[in-house]
Amino acid sequence: MTDRRSERRAIAGFGMDTITLAGPLEAKLAAMAEAGFSQVMLKANDLVGHPQGWQAAVRAVHASGLRGTGFQVLRDFEGLSGHLHQYKVDIAKTMLEMCAALGCKVLLACSSTSTHASQDLDHLARDLRKLALLAVPHGIRIAYEGLSWGRTVNEFTTAWDVVCRADCPNLGLGLDSFHILAAGTSFDALDEVDPGKVFLVQLSDFMWQETRTFEERMATARTYRVFPGEGVHTAQIVSLVQKLDALGYAGDYSFEVFNDDYVQMPLPMVAERARRSALWLAEDVLRRSMPLPGQLRLRT
Repeated sequence: MTDRRSERRAIAGFGMDTITLAGPLEAKLAAMAEAGFSQVMLKANDLVGHPQGWQAAVRAVHASGLRGTGFQVLRDFEGLSGHLHQYKVDIAKTMLEMCAALGCKVLLACSSTSTHASQDLDHLARDLRKLALLAVPHGIRIAYEGLSWGRTVNEFTTAWDVVCRADCPNLGLGLDSFHILAAGTSFDALDEVDPGKVFLVQLSDFMWQETRTFEERMATARTYRVFPGEGVHTAQIVSLVQKLDALGYAGDYSFEVFNDDYVQMPLPMVAERARRSALWLAEDVLRRSMPLPGQLRLRT
């Protein structure tokens, strides 16, 4: 049995998304810290929804002692023209200001679902290059994530193509295990990705083998995710994490778990589930070349 201090060291590279927990921001931060996490993935609503204003939310995050894994999420930014493009640029500038105030070094941008956006990859790349350049003065990196229901970019392979076309040092990939599994993208395609350009990895599982339509993917992603080791894709999560580790990824892992049941549970209970998942990944997956058959499931 490991003590709390060694557990905290083991899960130092793991964090939780605030989206997983119900309640006020301060309570979420306290539950994460009590469970042994040292970092937190924050969302814009954490700030603008704070009853004392977004600056008070920033102060609460700093006071918690938790490091900000990143800030999310800029949606439908790339591929627009004219007044729509300028509107999203203004939104992006505000998101970057909040991200910087939190001390977060990564802003997550999801691939566009807008029917008003161009499907030309060079156009998408130009817009993402502009976003990355806007982020430079703040010292922020942009993690571009391919949503599995994105209009043009719905796999990380296409997202990587766009990132390469943009060719900007602070523009890289955000990988989400849910979207990779839902889209059925081969893990072998990660061999083509520069691990130094993977700026964030978000992990979650879900409770059925496949999602057959974009609508089902969206419903599952927004309400039925579970922590790694709790769903039916455990072996694939193990393979993904080990693949990234073998390729040299040394960045953060964050649990992005949208779950309608979890937001009806007491915060410490949900944070404890996350802690067990992080310990399993840290001790049984990342510290061994191959997990033993009896250890593929999350330990309880």
